[in-house]
Amino acid sequence: MGIELTALHWIYVAFIFLIIGFMVMRRDTSLICIVGIFILALTATGSLSASISGVFNSFIFAITELLSTILVISIIVAMSKALTVTGINDVMISPFTKLIRTPALAYWTIGILMMVISWFFWPSPAVALMGAILLPVAMRVGLPALGVAMAMNLFGHGIALSGDFIIQAAPKLTADAAGLPVLDVVKASIPLVLVMGIVTTVVAYLFLRRDMKNGSLTAYSSANQTNLLTEDLSQEEQNTLKALLSSNWKKFFAILIPLLFALDVAAMFYLNLQGGDATALIGGTSIFILLLITLAAHKNKGLEKTTSYIIEGFQFGFKVFGPVIPIAAFFYLGDSGFFKIIGEFLPANSQGIVNDLGVGLASIVPLNAPIGAITLTGVGAITGLDGSGFSGISLAGSIAQLFSTAIGAGAATLTALGQIAAIWVGGGTLVPWALIPAAAICGVDPFELARRNLLPVVIGLVVTTIVAMFLI
Repeated sequence: MGIELTALHWIYVAFIFLIIGFMVMRRDTSLICIVGIFILALTATGSLSASISGVFNSFIFAITELLSTILVISIIVAMSKALTVTGINDVMISPFTKLIRTPALAYWTIGILMMVISWFFWPSPAVALMGAILLPVAMRVGLPALGVAMAMNLFGHGIALSGDFIIQAAPKLTADAAGLPVLDVVKASIPLVLVMGIVTTVVAYLFLRRDMKNGSLTAYSSANQTNLLTEDLSQEEQNTLKALLSSNWKKFFAILIPLLFALDVAAMFYLNLQGGDATALIGGTSIFILLLITLAAHKNKGLEKTTSYIIEGFQFGFKVFGPVIPIAAFFYLGDSGFFKIIGEFLPANSQGIVNDLGVGLASIVPLNAPIGAITLTGVGAITGLDGSGFSGISLAGSIAQLFSTAIGAGAATLTALGQIAAIWVGGGTLVPWALIPAAAICGVDPFELARRNLLPVVIGLVVTTIVAMFLI
């Protein structure tokens, strides 16, 4: 597997630790990321002008990669603004208030629903569906917006995506790399996904409940979408806007909107729409809902108000994504983005900086069951640092094959363990820019969400790794 680790690899590692350190100290990391991009580019090219250009080009690359997410979040927020100011939102959530009466019920109900929907359609469209309807309900019973984001994030981008039992994109990648049947990896992953999911979500809830009890976290202690959507309006203005529609019209839209989203779910199932295609369907539906509500509520001013809502949605989207673009730009350098942004300056057999580091780690550790489990978790976590979760799981599969050959057993378990570690870290629960959909829909700081997730996910990975040692 000999991959030569160069100065670029070690610089990248150093800045990873710097970024983590600054996040732990609750300091902004944008400057650190920009300096990291510049130093990596300068080390690779030796050209000052190329390095300065590389910083700008990395931002362009990050924005291009994130654009579909920015767009769908902005549109969902624009639609939610229209729902809120016209009072339709109040009518829509009234049935759920009878089912969700406590913060605990809100956390577990939202999480389990998110997990089930994500199994079939992946988390991004599920976040849009769940957040638009259930966020206000949860907050009304006292669950903070941050708690809603954690539930959607841990159950969706964590449990559902790491197992991927229905769509099976993740286990296929790892199984192919390990030379195993997909079903073997799926079966081996079930106990590990269960352990990881139960430990992480329970620990996260206990920490959340502790902070709610001591008053350090309340339903309105941090910015949230509901406040952001109406913060510019006085109570009188809000009441005036909500009177734009009659109660019958509000009931009509309150039934129509969930029905349209339910049809989206059916279309995803029958047309086999996944990932970006499913998200696009949700986004397009949200645009048409926005148009219908605006024209019905604002009548002759509907044309102008449509543009106004869309502008507000984009303002919100870029306000949320703005701080994340520099860190996304830096982490993209760990994967194929390096070649596209800076050029071919890594060794000829390089698979990208983070994958090279994973291979390097695997080559220097002794081969036995406990060390194998620890190493696969480490390799998965390292390859997940690029924020994809999927880019490094093939590497995890190939290293699992190597270790299982030396140990003489445990190929499927090691493969599943590497897959779980990579996706929990990179698929959207720890790397700040990867968990943006849930953070943006709930109107919370993605870096704060990452900090909240950190300890529960680390505890979950430790327990899961120990369990895997006994299953090999």
